[in-house]
Amino acid sequence: MELRKCSEFLYNINYIYIMKIVNLTPHTIVFNDGRSFPASGIVARVQAGFSTIENDVCTQTFGEVQDLPEPQEGVQYIVSAMVLSALAGKRQDVVAPATGHPLCVRNDKGHIVSVPCFVQ
Repeated sequence: MELRKCSEFLYNINYIYIMKIVNLTPHTIVFNDGRSFPASGIVARVQAGFSTIENDVCTQTFGEVQDLPEPQEGVQYIVSAMVLSALAGKRQDVVAPATGHPLCVRNDKGHIVSVPCFVQ
């Protein structure tokens, strides 16, 4: 874990944790505050399977996640919501854009332009 010291007004000293963020989606992710996370060129994916439909309902299962690097200290990976669901909480270094959050910004066609945060 890399820590950088930063001085603030009135000589208050805080430590800021510097984390590398790798976007494993095919899209640039933009936060509402303007920060952006460009696609890395590597896309983590997962295969989905579906059960037989009974009474208009089926269950979804996931295969192995592909192209997700092993955990590295100080690195956080952005993945799709589907990949995050497939991991089912097994990795603490993986997040997805909070596309269901009420503070998402949408364009006139309803497409998401930016998100307020990530979900884990």
